Amino acid sequence: MNSPSKSFGDEQRREKWLAKVPPAGTHLCALNDIEVPGAKGFTFGEGRERFDMFVVRTDKECLAYVNACPHAFTPLETFTDRFLTRNKDQILCTTHGALFNLDDGFCTSGPCAGKSLVAIPIEITDGSVVISST
Repeated sequence: MNSPSKSFGDEQRREKWLAKVPPAGTHLCALNDIEVPGAKGFTFGEGRERFDMFVVRTDKECLAYVNACPHAFTPLETFTDRFLTRNKDQILCTTHGALFNLDDGFCTSGPCAGKSLVAIPIEITDGSVVISST
């Protein structure tokens, strides 16, 4: 179980990341640029203002998350756009082996089991993946 100060720190970090999300309407890519199932990463800014996120596409939907493991806060992938397990049925943190559900970012095993990735609202508009306001 997390201590209250740890949970408070997690919430502060979440709010800091969400403050860096590009504005609603920001075009990420064409939907067809992401395999089914597959994932694609995006970086905005640089230095202390850098913000990393990724989009996961399944046969039913697309979801976006901050590209940071809730355990060590490092990027999830070691190789560009390699966010999924070999079977492409879970998101993998290559730093410590944590596994996350595709559909909700919940960690099912690893050092951050029980925590979740930070979701980012997106929508599909005219065949494009776009950041949304909700």
